[in-house]
Amino acid sequence: MLDRRRAAAVIIRDGMLLMVKERGIGPTGRHDGQEYWTLPGGGIAPGESAEQAVMREVLEEVGLLPLSAAFLYDVPYPSGWTACYRVQVADGEPRLGADDDLDCDCPRMTGLTWVPLPRASSAESAPLMVPSLLMATPGRADPA
Repeated sequence: MLDRRRAAAVIIRDGMLLMVKERGIGPTGRHDGQEYWTLPGGGIAPGESAEQAVMREVLEEVGLLPLSAAFLYDVPYPSGWTACYRVQVADGEPRLGADDDLDCDCPRMTGLTWVPLPRASSAESAPLMVPSLLMATPGRADPA
């Protein structure tokens, strides 16, 4: 695990969790590597708080207007620790952000979907189930 700090959004609507599909760098050095599902999010820029980063990433990656962000927990990620936030968003349908100009070793977004959450005893406890759901999501693999 690297020492890069990240922020990720737990966005839940109608019992569904918003996930982003990404493709990592492959053996050719291009974005042709393994695909995996993850929470919307990304690196924290210098001088930016984790909360500011998650709000920016939600708008950039899934095109939803973030209204608020509440810290949930830190989780390990292959590129470093990730601060996860429960993000409330304005009404609207998510759309995949454009990342055509990526010339970095960042993953490339290739899709998004709503994943049903296991039945929770309350809406407040659903975000706490996300780490175990992510580990059990079929096709999830750590980026190369």
